Amino acid sequence: MTDIKPHHLLAALCIILIWGFNFVVIKLGLQELPPIFLCFLRFTLAALPAIFFLKRPDLPWCSILLYGLIIFALQFAFLFSGMHFGISAGLASVVLQAHVFVTIGLATAFLGERPSSFQLTGAIVAFLGIVTIALNLGGDVTLAGLLFVLLAALSWGIGNIITKGFKKVNALALVVWGSLVAAPPLLLLSLMLEGPSHIAASLQHVSWLSVVALAYIVYPTTLLSFAVWSWLMSRYSAASVAPLTLLVPVVGMTSSALVMGEQLQSWKLLSALLVISGLCLNVFGTRIGDHFRKKET
Repeated sequence: MTDIKPHHLLAALCIILIWGFNFVVIKLGLQELPPIFLCFLRFTLAALPAIFFLKRPDLPWCSILLYGLIIFALQFAFLFSGMHFGISAGLASVVLQAHVFVTIGLATAFLGERPSSFQLTGAIVAFLGIVTIALNLGGDVTLAGLLFVLLAALSWGIGNIITKGFKKVNALALVVWGSLVAAPPLLLLSLMLEGPSHIAASLQHVSWLSVVALAYIVYPTTLLSFAVWSWLMSRYSAASVAPLTLLVPVVGMTSSALVMGEQLQSWKLLSALLVISGLCLNVFGTRIGDHFRKKET
C-alpha cells in the first residue's frame, strides 16, 4: 500500500469535506426548489457545456444509459425526495452509506462473490444503526424520508455492480455523459409529479442562496471532486484512498448540526456510530484479522 503524499492527502480530505457538506447544501436548495427539478438542474449543468469538450466514454451506449439512469437519475431523485419529505441532512449522510452493504449483497447474489465474516458482521452492525433511526421516526426523520434514502442507497448499490465491468474509462467523461442521460427523464418525471405550475412558481422566487447551492452541488461536488478523486484512485491503491470516505457521514452530521441547527441526540450518535463501525469492519476487518493471524504464526 503506497503512502499518500501530504498534499494529495490534503486534497482528498478537502473532497471529503465537500461531499459531507453537500448534504447541508442540498437541504438548503430544497427549501425553494422541488426535489426532482433540482436533480434535473444539477445534471443538466453538469453535462453542459462539458459534453462538447469530453469524448464519449469507450463504452456501449446501453452501459452509459444504465449508469446515468440508475446511479444519477434514480439515486439522486430518491435522495433529494427523501430529504424533501423528511430526513435531516446529517441522518441522510449516514443512511446513504447503506449502499456499501447493498453492493456486497448484490455481488453475492449475482456475481458469485463470497463476503467475509467481517463483511457480514459489519452489515449486521450497520443494519442495527438503520434500525435505530427507524425506531425514532418523527421530528428529524419521517418514514417516507427514510425509505426514499434507503432506495437511493439501493440504486447506488445496483449502479456499483453495473460499473464493476467498466475498465479503463475516463471517469470525468463518464460523469458528464451520464449526466446528459439522466437529465431528460428527470425533467419528464418532474413535470409529471411536481407539475409545471409548481416548477414555474419556485423559479419565480429563487433566491441567491438556491443559486449558490445549485452551483455548489454541480461544480465542486459533482465535477471537481469526482475528477480529483478519480485521479487519486488511479495514482494510489484503493486501500489507501477509499477508507477516507468513512469521514463523509461524520462531516455530514457535524455540518448539519452547525449550519442547520440539527440536534445530535444520543440515538443519532448511536446510529451513526453503528453505521460507521459497520463500514470500518467492512473496510479494515479482513486486514486486521490477517495481521493477527500472521502474529500468531
